[in-house]
Amino acid sequence: MNYEVKNVYGKTLSKKITVSVTGSKSITARAYLLAAIANGESTLYGVSLSDDCNTFLNCLKALGIPCSADGATVKIQGCGGRLEKKYAEINVGSAGTAARFLPAFLAFQDGEYKIDCSAQMKARPIAPLISTLENLGASFTFLEKQNCFPFIIKGTASPKSHVSVNIGESSQFLSALLISAVCAKNPVKITVEGSHGLSYVNMTADMLWSFGADVKEECGAYSVAGKCTAKKYDIEPDLSAACYFYAMNKILGTNISVKGVMPHSMQGDAKFIEILKTFNGGKIDMSAFSDQALTLAAIAPYLKEPTDICNIAHIRKQECDRISAICKNLSALGVKTEERADGVKIYPSMPKPAIIQTFGDHRVAMSFALTGLRCDGVIIEDAEVCSKTFKDFFDVLSEICVKLADNN
Repeated sequence: MNYEVKNVYGKTLSKKITVSVTGSKSITARAYLLAAIANGESTLYGVSLSDDCNTFLNCLKALGIPCSADGATVKIQGCGGRLEKKYAEINVGSAGTAARFLPAFLAFQDGEYKIDCSAQMKARPIAPLISTLENLGASFTFLEKQNCFPFIIKGTASPKSHVSVNIGESSQFLSALLISAVCAKNPVKITVEGSHGLSYVNMTADMLWSFGADVKEECGAYSVAGKCTAKKYDIEPDLSAACYFYAMNKILGTNISVKGVMPHSMQGDAKFIEILKTFNGGKIDMSAFSDQALTLAAIAPYLKEPTDICNIAHIRKQECDRISAICKNLSALGVKTEERADGVKIYPSMPKPAIIQTFGDHRVAMSFALTGLRCDGVIIEDAEVCSKTFKDFFDVLSEICVKLADNN
């Protein structure tokens, strides 16, 4: 479906509006795997209802992990780090976290498992993680291209106690290893190569500690020991989703808040919400919260000074080439940009009517909807792609626009 964004600039009232968003996708995915590895039954409250997290849960079920869902509450009976099923087939679809976390988990299992995915996921980076898992002791049979999905992974009951992983393309490679290392009988040391924002790795370490594992970091090396214990766990609202509404405040002067968002959060995107309060252009390193690069790019035409986003080269290999998507869509809107390998510079200007190409990327769709809130004629093509993380985003956006203009 296409969605025509309503220009509400200058037509909004000053009243306060509170919005609810689903649970954090990043925290939910980590909680699912931690609960699956733990001893006993965990209850998770406020989980993300995104397509990605539903895919993750279905994969766990296919691996023989008992799971039950009642709305945003999920119960998972953990396997204590050892799967009973010695063969299974799973499909991670386009769920990036599942595609990184589950191969690592299965590398520590004594069995063979086939993993398939969507066509989109076949093009996303996984080779550095595969190399580490092979060094760990797992073996792979690639069914199409070398070092790409789909493949059959044969795990090992005796993983090496010291491995290295390159996180230049994704910090999820490290997070995947940290959680799954709990399955090993002995402590595992992981040395990090390459550089990347570590906010999501810190989230992983905090959650491992919360589930009872022992994680330590020293001079770029992590050690993991102990076991995970089942627990009741509350999941924070998704700040990646919340950021769209705080970005609306920035360009519309509105007073929208998101229910449950606290000043201190495990999620790296909390930094973006803070930056929005004072940022009006300039150079900005977004490596630590790169999911919001699209959000900032979409509102950059309305800022006072040119916006120079840097250190985000890795987002070229996400659901689409996001730097290219930024430049193509802003150019269609008549906004001047300068594209670089690791970022983009955007010049202030008044956007003109345009059809936004989403390239199958949920964040492109949601981000550029913000641009249309302050100019006429912005249409989001294939808006339904937002279901990957925020199924009812455009319904919520429409409701907000009505409320902002309501005199009652």
